[in-house]
Amino acid sequence: MWTNEQSIDTAASREAIWRLWSDVGGWPVWNADIEHIEISGPFAAGSTISMTPVGQDPVALRIVETVEPHLFVDEAEFAEMVVRTVHRVEPLEGDRNRVVYRMEISGPGADTVGAEIGPQISADFPETLTALVQQAER
Repeated sequence: MWTNEQSIDTAASREAIWRLWSDVGGWPVWNADIEHIEISGPFAAGSTISMTPVGQDPVALRIVETVEPHLFVDEAEFAEMVVRTVHRVEPLEGDRNRVVYRMEISGPGADTVGAEIGPQISADFPETLTALVQQAER
């Protein structure tokens, strides 16, 4: 299994972060890597998201878990591997929170192919997290 985890601390509330996450059509506002995105159904387990990164083919994501306002998990299947991304908000002291993105790639070839594609897929996590919390803090 290949993993990468990035986080950022913020004064934004969990509810503000959740509002941004659950507004899938609005993701391009704070995720510059998205050219087009749409969701089929509610922001809940079982719904699918079609996300087109800038200059690339669409990627099909399946929401596998949501726990409002703390967590959502999506998965994409790629070459017999599963790319799972956990998005969560952890409470800190006072009114602060930590927003965490964790990518896990599992399945045949995850240690080799996953180690090649994982850094490419998750390279924008720091910028995306920064833009997300800046938007949520407004």
